Amino acid sequence: MGITRTPTSLTQSSATRGGIGESTLRPDGTLKVTGEFAYSSDLWHEDMLWGYTLRSTVAHAAIVSIDTGEALATPGVYAVLTYDDLPTEVKHYGLEIRDTPVLAHGKVRHHGEPVALVAADHPETARRAAAKIRVEYEPLPVITDEASATAPDAVLVHEGRDDHHIGHVPHPNIVHRQPVVRGDAAAAAARADVVVSGEYVFGMQDQAFLGPESGLAVPAEDGGVDLYVATQWLHSDLGQIAPVLGLPERKVRMTLSGVGGAFGGREDLSMQIHGCLLALRTGKPVKIVYNRFESFFGHVHRHPARLWYEHGATRDGRLTHVRCRIVLDGGAYASSSPAVVGNAASLSIGPYVVDDVDVEALALYTNNPPCGAMRGFGAVQACFAYEAQMDRVAAELGMDPVEFRQINAMEQGAVMPTGQTVDSPAPVAELLRRVKSRPLPPERQWETTEGADVRALPGGLSNTTHGEGVVRGVGYAVGIKNVGFSEGFDDYSTARVRMQAINGEAVATVHTAMAEVGQGGVTVHAQIARSELGVTQVTIQPADTQVGSAGSTSASRQTYMTGGAVKNTCEAVRAKVLDLGRRKFGTYHPAWATAELLLEDGKVVTDGGEVLAGIAEVLDDEVVDLELEFRHRPTQAFDLRTGQGNGHVQYSFAAHRAVVEVDTELGLVKVVELACAQDVGKALNPLSVVGQIQGGTTQGLGVAVMEEIVVDPVTALVRNPSFTDYLIPTILDTPTIPVDVLELADAQAPYGLRGVGEAPTLSSTPAVLAAIRQATGLALNRTPVRPEHLTGP
Repeated sequence: MGITRTPTSLTQSSATRGGIGESTLRPDGTLKVTGEFAYSSDLWHEDMLWGYTLRSTVAHAAIVSIDTGEALATPGVYAVLTYDDLPTEVKHYGLEIRDTPVLAHGKVRHHGEPVALVAADHPETARRAAAKIRVEYEPLPVITDEASATAPDAVLVHEGRDDHHIGHVPHPNIVHRQPVVRGDAAAAAARADVVVSGEYVFGMQDQAFLGPESGLAVPAEDGGVDLYVATQWLHSDLGQIAPVLGLPERKVRMTLSGVGGAFGGREDLSMQIHGCLLALRTGKPVKIVYNRFESFFGHVHRHPARLWYEHGATRDGRLTHVRCRIVLDGGAYASSSPAVVGNAASLSIGPYVVDDVDVEALALYTNNPPCGAMRGFGAVQACFAYEAQMDRVAAELGMDPVEFRQINAMEQGAVMPTGQTVDSPAPVAELLRRVKSRPLPPERQWETTEGADVRALPGGLSNTTHGEGVVRGVGYAVGIKNVGFSEGFDDYSTARVRMQAINGEAVATVHTAMAEVGQGGVTVHAQIARSELGVTQVTIQPADTQVGSAGSTSASRQTYMTGGAVKNTCEAVRAKVLDLGRRKFGTYHPAWATAELLLEDGKVVTDGGEVLAGIAEVLDDEVVDLELEFRHRPTQAFDLRTGQGNGHVQYSFAAHRAVVEVDTELGLVKVVELACAQDVGKALNPLSVVGQIQGGTTQGLGVAVMEEIVVDPVTALVRNPSFTDYLIPTILDTPTIPVDVLELADAQAPYGLRGVGEAPTLSSTPAVLAAIRQATGLALNRTPVRPEHLTGP
């Protein structure tokens, strides 16, 4: 790992140990690696029941009848619920469009849709009782792609749509459409010396988090319910749950439980409403834990996509124009498809300067599995296609692919296709230079004095080759990702900070609703508090809805937004502490009034280092407790005709160089190295930053060569809902991932930081594909690459 520290005035405000800029360890790290950490699936309550969900076995069908009699008669069963048993007139929920029924009504729209709920005294009893529910289906035509979705006689996935997007789409089976038009792409195409077009297919990826959906709902004496759950956004869940239950939000109290990964798959509801309904119906605590098979149906996935691109360039390597069309399959329900479309459209050209663009992005309603948020959020699919195009144009021009990218790379001050000026560092050319200049790993690493080390060969421990047909390839890619919520969304976060003296030591307590899903916010918030308040002891309270919203743990926003809220609140607390000191000690020490005062290592000091008092001495028996909100600068919605608008708050950039070895006879791929360079603005916790970059890189590797949810194109049934058949990278598949971290401060952001977690997921996938193309000479226009794509006719 190389960390390049760029001089900046946006440095930490104190020298307290364990503050920002240091690699502090996670407080939950040891518990997690030793198996002692309590996840939501470990929750337990005396006398609790177990909930189970009956799911549809077909993708699109009318529900003729549901017979629950035999299930209700099963010993140990306390309740069976269907749509008709829901307690209020509010029977739908959703992140952006409330189109998802709590339980299917009238018809089912995708394989695995919830149809009925069972609560019983044992999980196996609940499962067996659910199997006794008789559901009669009448098949309906299955919508699986754009052709079947937009045909003149197409069956509507949702009849009678009345959401706010309906006026902006050409067909009711289109969730949302966003064009981006700038300049005159048609005229620019006529001036191009080279024009290259291509079609690309991006497979459906699963978040593949290791902790399945789970939670515990406990009925309360006031008629409300306490819900302990693994989620990404407590307050969004609350706003969807309470209306269905017919309860005011104050009576639905939510507490974050241990989260075993998320990556976007926990932004939507899963068992939350179902668990609460069963708890309120039975008057007993109800726990629901999905098994792995059910988890594949219980959350959204990354949108599969079909993309068409056309790039033009002059002989000297300048891009003249880009035209593209991106079709995302949103599946049966909207989830966050409108926002994914906005990201795909606005970031569809990549981190390049192009004056003339013509873009159309849209998402479909189909009977395929619902798709929504996943790390990279629309930008991943676009990056796969535009980076393949950049390689093809460079080849057509006879140019080095990195040099071609650098010629067209944006810099600070560049204008996006949406008309927005990039007003913070955009070191695209430098990131590419860094990954290219890194020494290549040695060739033929499998050769040892004892013979071939099969672990270093394509195919690994399967021992299928000893290197006879293995060739090496090297590929490059770079991407651009927005940070934070966009398009005019009121994106804010809240933090409560309490400071007091306990046993003669000043201590701080930080309380937010931020969902800790593994990204390390619990570490960062403590670091911020130590830096701003000058204390060593910081307690991070459990996240719940007893404090204001922190927004979602997604969009690379939490360190920026909730970190910003913690910083702002700490600054206000610090001011109050210093005011207490001035009132208590200022009369006999003039430095209290005249000096620049700092809090460091438990003391109040002047900027010259003179100690004025201990912080605990200042506080004495006083308690300073404040709760404040933090907002980033405003954004605006994209124009629905032209796509123009300042839609994003910040951009992040990452570049990769992939080194692969391919057995061209057997179609096996070994990714040897995925070197990354990324600008993070400010590394608040360098160790955590590198971990985020390596994790995102590995997820991009997965979708490049192995990960895909396979859906039958005729029946829309999921074929591989298990980790036996849905493959994810293991430690044996993960290459060396050297990371070069730049710190070029964004003056608009707290400490100058830049969101980190998503950008590396973009560029790692096309870098791997580029390397495989170089090794094989094949076009390879889809993900993931399978052995048959490398050895077929």
